[in-house]
Order: sequence, then structure tokens, then C-alpha cells
Amino acid sequence: MTTRSTSKGKQTRQAILDQALSLATRVGVEGLTIGRLAEDLGMSKSGLIAHFQTKEALQVQVLETGAHRFVEEVIRPALKAPWGEPRLRALFEGFIAWEASPSLPGGCPLIAASTELDDRPGPARDYLVQSRRDLFDLLAGTVRSAVQEGQFRTDVDPEQFSYEFWGAMLAYHHARRLMQDPRASERARRAFDTLVRAARVTGSATSRPKAGRAKAPAQRAGG
Repeated sequence: MTTRSTSKGKQTRQAILDQALSLATRVGVEGLTIGRLAEDLGMSKSGLIAHFQTKEALQVQVLETGAHRFVEEVIRPALKAPWGEPRLRALFEGFIAWEASPSLPGGCPLIAASTELDDRPGPARDYLVQSRRDLFDLLAGTVRSAVQEGQFRTDVDPEQFSYEFWGAMLAYHHARRLMQDPRASERARRAFDTLVRAARVTGSATSRPKAGRAKAPAQRAGG
């Protein structure tokens, strides 16, 4: 196979995954079918099957595509912020922007898939579970850096903070998508600010962060 044909094959595959991700935000990963995707793309079913073989393989790769985009659009930009609270705030604002992205007409596909796949064992669920764990590890590590910087109290529980942080994001997704609450982002920011204030060292605003380098996040750390 020539380099040109290999490159064209990769481009075609990526175009399929991009369309599948957009479709998954509307119909869910369980709603993705080879037939529906082939129709949307104007391709033959056999052409799609050649790329993914099974619906299950397609689902996993769509989740991988969503997680990769989440890393590039939310996590990597946030890692440019200083350690601790500023980085947590950058992550939070990145989540808000990600959920409202025009490229995701149905909102975050990973959050939607979490509801679909929570009781459906298989590779797609396994991938999603690991991506959640990677994300919570990142959040907890960022909380620990806020403690080390003297921004947060030493008795703050990083795992509990991450749990409540993510709870605010899930509530935002629910309020914005299902309830169509025009104040969803305002309420989410208020919840985040309350969480941060409760964690801060008494009498401290955002403290003076030290510059630091962070390890690049795993590709699975999707939202």
C-alpha cells in the first residue's frame, strides 16, 4: 500500500469518526449503527465495515475520539495555568465551554455514554470507566497541588473535592440539556466557587502559585 493511499485511508477513517461522534451526541453510542452512519456519510455499509468490523469496535473508537478531543480542548489548555486553584478554575471553565461547543450538538458524548453504558458490560463501558478514573486522578492531583501551594487547607480531601467538582458538572449538563435552564452556567459557577471557598486556607484568596510543569494527561481522561 502506498503512502498516499494510507494517508487517504486515515483521513477517511477520521472523517467517519468525527461524524460518528457528532451523531453520538444526538442518538447516543448505542444508537450508532453502521447503516445509519453509512447513510449520513453517503458511504456503503461494506466500506464502513472495512474500517470498524463491528458496532462495538465503532463505539469504542468513537469514545476514544471524544476523549482525545476533550484532552486537546479542555485539559491541555488548562495545564498551562499555574498550579492549584488557578488550574482547577481553568479545568472548570474548560468543561463549561466543552459542554456548550457547537461541534457537540447534544452536549458531552462521554457524559451521555456514562448513562447509557453504566450497566452494560463490555469494552465500551470498560474504556469509559478508565477514562473517568483518569479524569478523577487528574482532578485529585490538582487539588493536592493547591494544598502544597498553601492555597487549600491541609485537611481537604482531594477525592471528595473531585467528587463534588464532578457533581457540579453533571448537574450543569442536566440543567442545560434536559431542563434548558438559562442560568445553568451561572449556577454551576456558583457551586464551584462555594466548593473552592470552603477549601481555601482561612483568610486566603487565590494564593501566589508557583510555576510548575505537569505530566501530559492520558488520552483517556475524557469529560
